[in-house]
Amino acid sequence: MGDGTSKNLVTLFFEQAERLGEAPFLWAKREGHYQPVTWRETADQVSALSRGLTAIGLGAGDRIALVAENRPEWLIADLAIMAAGGITVPAYITNTVDDHHHILQDSGAKGAIVSTARLAERLLPAAHRTPETSFLVAMEPLEVQQHLDLELATWDDLLARGRESNRDVVEDARRLGRDDTACIIYTSGTGGAPKGVVLGHGAILHNCAGAVDALMELGLGEEVFLSFLPLSHSYEHTGGQFFPISIGAQIYYAEGIETLATNMLEARPTLMTAVPRLYESLHARITRDVRKAGGLKERLFITALKLGTRRLLGQPMSLGQRIADRVVDRLVRDKVRARFGGRLKALVSGGAPLNPEIGLFFSALGLRVLQGYGQTEAAPVVSVNRVGHVKFDTVGTPIKDTEVRIAEDGEILVRGALLMQGYWNNPEATAETIRDGWLHTGDVGIIDQDGHLKITDRKKDIIVNSGGDNLSPQRVEGILALEPEIAQAMVYGDRRPHLVGLLVADQDWAAAWAREHGKPASPAELADDPDFHKAMGAAVERVNRSLSTVEKVRRFKVAEAPFAIENGQLTPTMKIRRHKIKEVYGKALEALYG
Repeated sequence: MGDGTSKNLVTLFFEQAERLGEAPFLWAKREGHYQPVTWRETADQVSALSRGLTAIGLGAGDRIALVAENRPEWLIADLAIMAAGGITVPAYITNTVDDHHHILQDSGAKGAIVSTARLAERLLPAAHRTPETSFLVAMEPLEVQQHLDLELATWDDLLARGRESNRDVVEDARRLGRDDTACIIYTSGTGGAPKGVVLGHGAILHNCAGAVDALMELGLGEEVFLSFLPLSHSYEHTGGQFFPISIGAQIYYAEGIETLATNMLEARPTLMTAVPRLYESLHARITRDVRKAGGLKERLFITALKLGTRRLLGQPMSLGQRIADRVVDRLVRDKVRARFGGRLKALVSGGAPLNPEIGLFFSALGLRVLQGYGQTEAAPVVSVNRVGHVKFDTVGTPIKDTEVRIAEDGEILVRGALLMQGYWNNPEATAETIRDGWLHTGDVGIIDQDGHLKITDRKKDIIVNSGGDNLSPQRVEGILALEPEIAQAMVYGDRRPHLVGLLVADQDWAAAWAREHGKPASPAELADDPDFHKAMGAAVERVNRSLSTVEKVRRFKVAEAPFAIENGQLTPTMKIRRHKIKEVYGKALEALYG
């Protein structure tokens, strides 16, 4: 079980399918209900699709782009590509035509697999412009109005062609070794053009074995995952696909972020991976609902939070407090756990730094949050908090067989079998990132006396003010975003005398404020309203009271629209893209120093 003995990812899957046979594996919504695909049915489709891909021209080492939302066919396509000797190149469903063209051209993709006609609208023109891309497979029917210089095939056609062949895919897959390339994952990047991170089978298997070891204390058994982060991101690719395969778990696919609350109740997951942005928005929603309820409900909630925090921080508790803690466990925490399906053993947070207060908030309410740390270049998990020893202001200890050290300038360095093989077609960037066998992460941190890793900042994001003070923008932004009025924040001030900020108002709070004051509710109009600015200013003043002098945000601008994936201001895992935001608001931020 995820013990690292499998030769490759495809064989790992086939071994589990042989063992688990008719047990349910992949769950997706069909006709309004979650319906399962068994391990055996999945294995049959992987084999048939793999043979079909060979028939359409996929050869050993060929790259195949994969563009689909999270669904069973994503996993089936990924395994089928590798089983045919190919290399999967996942791409985000939010990509533009130019983004797709960059990935197809840079990777030299022989073909592409796409899920829907809507997603094909942006992929087809990019494939048409890429001479190396000769075929496209569609999971659902496409209505192409014009002849394209591509062979178009449907998913069902390819499965049918594959079933005509009797090639033993299971046996063939055994030829793949841990050093063979499994995928090329293009980093979403908070800066610059995406680079293709080349990951071998061994790197992802190393991650799976490390995750099994780290989570062993949870009593891993018949686990259920809910997959909603994009599978094209290395975090979900490993944590929400191959790790579940390695422990023989079931995977439910969420329909989307907007249906997540409902899907949690339907899937009742035991494990979930998520990024800080989700925890921040859930924190805002839960605290808002509690404030709205008021009275006894609010008092009980605050008691549960306070007593849970005391217990988690190891602070002494009187007999009365211990009894009250057990009472609110039933009255409050059971209800919170029920909103997440009632079976969660742990929520794993990664992808960006989680504010320690948020981790403590959920854990005090009976939902165990384990913060980890990783990078696509490390397949991606480097460290994670262990169940028995959680430190909320750290990202835990390195996973099994992984070395982490801190360079003289504070940069976090990583070594082990989890490292990438390099950046695709980019030896200069590879040589700069991996030096003497150590991955230079670009993150800055410390290792405390317990061996826990603490991220203090992103090397290139550090703000050095004109007084020479080094500041962490992420720390200040995280504290600002905890305020009920503020949904998102970016601070600015490199080589300037003090910090200024760009704030996105919480939509619900802003709408309520606009109603109360008889103002238009559109974010663009509110952004320049002096009364609204003053109301937002009250939140900034509260935050400033808890910050050191050099961290205080002296002036701010209200953003005209939220930072979003669609406008290029967020990465697909909800990290802010500073360079994109500066393109839009740079002049306005500079004007705050006038």
